Parts: sequence; C-alpha cells; structure tokens
Amino acid sequence: MDFVFFIIAMAMLIWGADLLIDQSERIALKFKIPEFIIGATLIALGTSLPEMAASIVASMDGKPDIAIANVIGSNVLNITLVLATVFIISKNINPARDFFAKDSTWALVPVLVFILMILDGIISRFDATLLLLLMGAYLIFLIQDAKNIPEEDLEDFDEKTFSWAKTIPILFGGFLLVIIGAHFTVDSASSIARTFGISEWIIGIIMISLGTSMPELVVSITASMKGKVDMAIGNIIGSNMANTTVVLGAAALVNPMPINASIYLFDIATMIVATLLLVFITANKLYNKSAGISLIIILGLFLNNTLQSI
Repeated sequence: MDFVFFIIAMAMLIWGADLLIDQSERIALKFKIPEFIIGATLIALGTSLPEMAASIVASMDGKPDIAIANVIGSNVLNITLVLATVFIISKNINPARDFFAKDSTWALVPVLVFILMILDGIISRFDATLLLLLMGAYLIFLIQDAKNIPEEDLEDFDEKTFSWAKTIPILFGGFLLVIIGAHFTVDSASSIARTFGISEWIIGIIMISLGTSMPELVVSITASMKGKVDMAIGNIIGSNMANTTVVLGAAALVNPMPINASIYLFDIATMIVATLLLVFITANKLYNKSAGISLIIILGLFLNNTLQSI
C-alpha cells in the first residue's frame, strides 16, 4: 500500500509543478519580473515548504537528527540530482543571468554560517534568528536587483489574457498539490524505510530529503523542458538558500537542535563540496552535460557512503 501512495503522490507533484510553472511565468510577465526572481523566491519557498514541515515536526518531536539530516540531504540532492538532471536533459543552456556574479555566493554563505553554528554542538534560537535574517537579506537583494534589469530584456505580455480570478486559484491549487504530494511521498517513503529498521539520520538524509526534494526536481525539470532554464536554476539556488536559512531556522526556533558534527562529517563535507561545485560551475559557465555527470558522480559517492552505513 505504501508503494501505491508513493505513485499517487508523485502524480500529484508532477501535476502541481506544471500548474506552478505556468502561472508563475504569467505573474512574472505581468509585473515585468525576471523569471529567475520568481524561481528563486515564490517557487523556491513554495517547494521548500515540505522540508520545513518535515523538519519542524521532527524538531517538535525531539528528533533533531531527522530535521538537520533533511536539510543537508535536500541541499546535496538539489545540486547533485536536480541541477545535474537539468544540465543533462537541457539543450544549449545559455542563461540570461550571471549566476556566479549575483547568486552562487548566496548558496555558499548560509552553508559556511551553518558550519560555524554547529561547532558548539547546537543550533540555538539565536542561531535560528540569524539564519532567518540572512534569508531576509537575500530577498532584499533580489528585489533591488530586479529594479536594475532593462525593460527591453523582459518578454512582452498581453494583459488581456491575464485574470487574477483564474490565476490565484490555479496557483494555490498547484502549491497545494505539490505540498500534499510531497507530504505523502515522505510518509510512504519513511514507512517503507522503517520496515527495514533504518536509523533516523538515514531516514532524514535519504528518504525524507529525497521525498521533500521531489518538488524541486519536478519543478526544475518541467521548467527546463519549457525552456525556462533561468527559473530552474533560480529554483535550485533559492531552495538551498531557503533550506539552510528558513527551514533550519524555523526548526531551531521551535526547539534548539543539538548535533554531533563529527559523527556526520562525510554528509556535511558532501554538502560543502556540492555547493563549491555549484560556485565553480557558475563561475566558468559550465552549463552542460559534462557538469551534470560530474554532479552525478558526487551523488553516487554520497549515496554509496550512506547505504554502507545502514
């Protein structure tokens, strides 16, 4: 029965993602907002809601390992699985935005801040507040940056085809389908994992993070297939930013989370390496299948180490 729920949940994710992409693009065009901004904010925060829900519940239940592992695993998978998939399935990727100059640092900074925060063995409420402020700074940066984009670089939009009465319900329905689909994906995957007696950290780092990364994967693939590569990459960078700041911050606000970093050194190191690879790829504009394969190799090492520890 868990496998049936998993398949149904995946179908909901795919349908919801398609609705999200279509309506988000229409809103972006109406307000002359670049697709990247929509991907890095509205869609990124929306697709990070499953991670937030899972981590907050885990924190409330006194299971910090699941909450933190979920964030680490999601960040790794977003880059090594989602971004790699975008590179492999897309043709002639030529983003209009300079991701290295403007955005890749925002994916790296919260990871480095996270490393500093766990050195004392706990993510406190003070740490959580700082993480949330960091996300606020990122949003302010995006809003200010959007004002500097020349109007001629934006696509034309026919106002007559737009209706808030139609767009809002569809957008809300898309978010709802993604969130509910992710919820049941996590539940069914976790149930399957527990059947085999897997530890809480492994459940968080693989099963739950994989389930909660499904929205990012589906949304980014759908965007790429529609030629919206800027939106796809923006979703990944924004989602990782949201995971490390908003998701971890919200979970730690609910309940300070202790962590023994030395036990999970490989997983934390993999997150750092994956993020540095993201910076390297954007710096050299390596938006191609070779970069995708390189990321898949990191994913393979990550999964192999995790499976060996079961």
